[in-house]
Amino acid sequence: MLRSSGVPFPARAKLMEQTPPFPSPEELKSKLAEFMKSNFGDRVAFTTLTQPDTVETGNDEKSPPEEAKEFEFHFLPRDIKAHLDRFVIKQDEAKKVLSIAVCDHYNHVNHVRQLERENANGAVETEYAKQNVILVGPTGVGKTYLIKHIADLIKVPFVKADATKFSETGYVGGDVEDLVRELVHKADGDVNRAQFGIIYIDEIDKIASAGNMIGRDVSGRGVQTTLLKLMEETEVPLRSAMDLQGQIQAALEFQRRGKSSRQTINTRHILFVVSGAFERLKEQVSRRVKGQIGFSAEPIRVMDNELFQFVTTQDFIEFGFEPEFIGRLPVRVVCEELSADDLFSIMKYSEGSLLRQYERAFRAYGIAISFEDESLRLMAQAAATEKTGARGLLTVWEKLFRDFKFYLAGSGISQLRVTAELVHEPKRVLDRLLAEGHKHEAVVLDQQIDVFSESFRRQHDVEIAFEEAARCRLVERAQTEKMSMADLTAHLFRDFHFGLNLVRKNSGQNKFTLPLSAVDAPDKFLSDLVVQSYYPARQTNEVG
Repeated sequence: MLRSSGVPFPARAKLMEQTPPFPSPEELKSKLAEFMKSNFGDRVAFTTLTQPDTVETGNDEKSPPEEAKEFEFHFLPRDIKAHLDRFVIKQDEAKKVLSIAVCDHYNHVNHVRQLERENANGAVETEYAKQNVILVGPTGVGKTYLIKHIADLIKVPFVKADATKFSETGYVGGDVEDLVRELVHKADGDVNRAQFGIIYIDEIDKIASAGNMIGRDVSGRGVQTTLLKLMEETEVPLRSAMDLQGQIQAALEFQRRGKSSRQTINTRHILFVVSGAFERLKEQVSRRVKGQIGFSAEPIRVMDNELFQFVTTQDFIEFGFEPEFIGRLPVRVVCEELSADDLFSIMKYSEGSLLRQYERAFRAYGIAISFEDESLRLMAQAAATEKTGARGLLTVWEKLFRDFKFYLAGSGISQLRVTAELVHEPKRVLDRLLAEGHKHEAVVLDQQIDVFSESFRRQHDVEIAFEEAARCRLVERAQTEKMSMADLTAHLFRDFHFGLNLVRKNSGQNKFTLPLSAVDAPDKFLSDLVVQSYYPARQTNEVG
């Protein structure tokens, strides 16, 4: 008898018959999806991303996939600045510098792509100093806004991240290369479009390394080294080695095809913009140039364009950046701090103003809100004291209007005029508005009583009216119980059409005027009325 691994052949054959076959790719995908859901819940979704290098044809031949729509760039620097002027107040120098840098970068992209069609070798040999940008400025001055709206205008994918969340290998924080992969996600999987995107990294000053640091600095120097490769030119795999889902998908592809494709995205044409507050930089530079341009002995409060013209590459190196890293950021510009006047202009003139957002928010509650300039100036002054730029506006507005949103919604108020008095004494103005709204609501509710009466007449051919005291009580109950008049009357008088029709049949009476007791105790009132219709003589004797 033949034996293998100590198992008799008949027994082994029987065992093989009992062992289920290896699942198909579809079955394996389904089982993996169930496993992910059972262990991680709805927080993790298992999907299959397909970006094949080739497309299979019916003749078992491979044909290249359909080409994605070509990226086009045809803007002038003044076109970009004019677009930014619609959304970003002040920062004229930053807008001008960014507009030129973006045009230079994407005009070069156009040139290289033209060469690739005409002379592939010439395209590879073309030298170009990439126009990556470093933005210096305090929080809330519009740095992110500037880059985002440039990306929106030229229609390229845009990714924003904070430098402090990344490491060079992914075992601390996040993988820096994930920024490039996120571009592909923002481009809906279109790698061709993603390679012309913009990556914006904020808080870059937080990864500057101290000059006397000993040992490995995974949160500073390491990130700079990895970013350096991305900003220059490198191939980034679309599947991260740290991505479990991506590796599972690679395994599925290997099982299906017998091989796994290594897809990458080239960073040659991706524009990188980094930014930070650089608090220590302004002090560092001001100490060096003090006296050259009339600076006083007092410390410099903010970095502005006058001081920034004295900032050199050596200043950034002393700040803590590697020479190679800062050398890949040739375009440098400062976004200046916003004054109260700037914040007023942002509210009044910017297309993305918080004012427009609050107009929409109140409109959703049926309230038209409008603003006097004096009130906007007061809010701008309050926001300026927050020292967080335009973000301070949101802090001030949220605190000022939270009670107005809560109490005026559904109060009957349809107009809200924001005045200086409202900014100075919001509670007093709100109380007055609520009182006015209460009166207005009472008038509307009283009118709805007549609507109910008319509806009752049409449906049941019986006319009803209410005494003044009864009308007042209905309005009072509707306001107290927070009910519409239609719901309240439907609840109180739900059986009245039966009873009143019975009374009409017995007495011939077709018109009824309901007193206060009909509102306070509707069932008793209707019962008594029906009884009286059967025994009118008893009613007469009782009256006598």
